[in-house]
Amino acid sequence: MAVVISALISIWRVPAMGPSMLTLLGCASIAFIGGILEDYTGNVSATRRLILTMLAALLGYYLLEAKIDRIDLPFGSISLQYAWLVLPLTVLAVAGIANAVNIIDGFNGLASVVTICMLISLAYVAAQVGDMFIVVTALMVAGATAGFLIWNYPVGLIFLGDGGAYFLGFMLAELALLLVLRNPQVSTWYAALLLIYPAFETVFSAYRRMFVRGKSPAMPDGIHLHSLIFRRIVQWAVGRKEARALMRRNALTSPYLWLFSLMAVIPATMFWRNTGVLIFFCLLFIVSYVWLYARIVRFKSPRWLIWRKKD
Repeated sequence: MAVVISALISIWRVPAMGPSMLTLLGCASIAFIGGILEDYTGNVSATRRLILTMLAALLGYYLLEAKIDRIDLPFGSISLQYAWLVLPLTVLAVAGIANAVNIIDGFNGLASVVTICMLISLAYVAAQVGDMFIVVTALMVAGATAGFLIWNYPVGLIFLGDGGAYFLGFMLAELALLLVLRNPQVSTWYAALLLIYPAFETVFSAYRRMFVRGKSPAMPDGIHLHSLIFRRIVQWAVGRKEARALMRRNALTSPYLWLFSLMAVIPATMFWRNTGVLIFFCLLFIVSYVWLYARIVRFKSPRWLIWRKKD
């Protein structure tokens, strides 16, 4: 409701934004509907939600021309001109990011703060290139999410649910696509680095389930990075199963991932046009993620990460 009201006010003030903004929200509503129905009924499978999100991305491709049309390299770029390649790549990328935000939505304030940081980055870069539609839309969604955050963190009075997570993920993906598409001076690797935390979390989880555990990649498990940090780093010696202590541990888990995601968001925002530097930070993030995950899962968490209750 906050996003819709903000959109109507923006359209009233700048009517030229109306068609694009209403179309974008219309596409996002399809992803939102699949999630919100699952929240209320519990009968919408992950496959059906993914299909609805892919449908939303398909509409965005045709109605907004939001697509991946090139891949930048340090000394040039590769143009993607064939619809048979661009269409599935775009649809999978958008649906993947929407699903990725839902995956990292495991603790109070985690997905919402990560999303807010990414949206602010999008608004900043869009302002640098003069794309006011992206600026307004990104800040509009960031502001609505900040209003939600007040009630979600630290005690979790309300939650994003699948509906909210899919909506935010879809908006993030579409705005990143549109920013890069409409402004060639913005490197495609800016979007890749900006969204790499939820994206790589999803890819790594699918790899872990399929090749390490021999299970379906769609089967949920409790060993995401944020789950491991909750269990093995945020340690409280007293009241481990008492409700207040669990809530406190929940609230202390998210800041670890906020800081970790900023390892990608900050350099993406600083070097948004420098493809070589962006690629380097993408590789650095992946190496850091795998190293940290391997340390924690083997009970060798770095000492400087561990919270212990003082006597």
